[in-house]
Amino acid sequence: MSRALPRVRRVVIKVGSTSLTAGGVDLDERQVAGLARQIAAARAGDVACVLVSSGAIAAGLGPLGFAGRPRDIPSLQAAASVGQGILMHAYRREFARRGVAVGQVLLTQDDFVRRGGYLHARRALERLLALGAVPIVNENDTVAVDEIRFGDNDRLAALVANMVRADLLVILSDVDGLYTTDPARRGATLIEEVADVSRLPKLRAGGSGLGSGGIASKVEAARIATTSGVGVVVANARRAGVLRAVLAGAPVGTHFPARRGRGSSRKLWIAYAQVSRGSILVDSGAREAIVKRGKSLLPAGVVGHRGSFSVGDAVEVLGPDGAAFAKGIVNYSAEEIPRIKGRSIRDGGREVIHRDSLVIL
Repeated sequence: MSRALPRVRRVVIKVGSTSLTAGGVDLDERQVAGLARQIAAARAGDVACVLVSSGAIAAGLGPLGFAGRPRDIPSLQAAASVGQGILMHAYRREFARRGVAVGQVLLTQDDFVRRGGYLHARRALERLLALGAVPIVNENDTVAVDEIRFGDNDRLAALVANMVRADLLVILSDVDGLYTTDPARRGATLIEEVADVSRLPKLRAGGSGLGSGGIASKVEAARIATTSGVGVVVANARRAGVLRAVLAGAPVGTHFPARRGRGSSRKLWIAYAQVSRGSILVDSGAREAIVKRGKSLLPAGVVGHRGSFSVGDAVEVLGPDGAAFAKGIVNYSAEEIPRIKGRSIRDGGREVIHRDSLVIL
């Protein structure tokens, strides 16, 4: 039995730290070679590939004398600095053996938050693909403190899949897929397909201390990607020929089918790449106008705000019940909200959030 995947012309492959290490803090050279071999084979079959690779911190631990992943930020930054070169050297060597060029692309959350940076990153990735190279993407952990502390490459991979408008995101992990409970427990069942991410049961899975992701981050990545029109497969990185099997539609791992149609790139960028800097409270009339009639948020419907934000920041929109129902790019600073709230736009004001910059959550 095979899966009904769309024709895959472009795929983003994400591989985690635990899938690239040999049971410790050193890179598993055989695993790197196997991944390069599979990606080179996919390229030979006219599938453009982007690799989102963790492993820089793990690769840098051994040379710096760490027995495990440290907890302090400076040590993590130092390990990332040393390990990124080791990781890229390994990839360059293995891909070169197969006649494939690779290009390093280091991104931070800021590259997704700033529209200009987002467009520049997308153009760089598109050009690398057009030239036949495999972009190897990672978070710039040496300087991106927030990413090391809270981030993971599952979410990054989903955002990259949206950025390059991929047909499929393959998340290669140290488990076979998503289970109904911890796969080490008796009775745990592999979930082969998840048609609606929001209806997933509560999932748990074990993992090593080398990576920063987990089952929750993979579910979030699937939510982002499928909303973007990108299907997702979560599978075991150490399964022989796993990428070939996934691309052939074999029932490997857990499949999250893409929702029909792709959303606006700008609105997907607002919804998933932008960090909310605050919130705006609105009345029931404003919520109804936004949700049911697709209107902009006007000053008349604003009743208050929370947090500190500037013009151009992303903010959440909260209804009378205090729940966030929308997110958008605000045209006023937090300091201006008390002055303009409740006023008519006819008084010379402007939309608080224009509908083209407003996303229903």
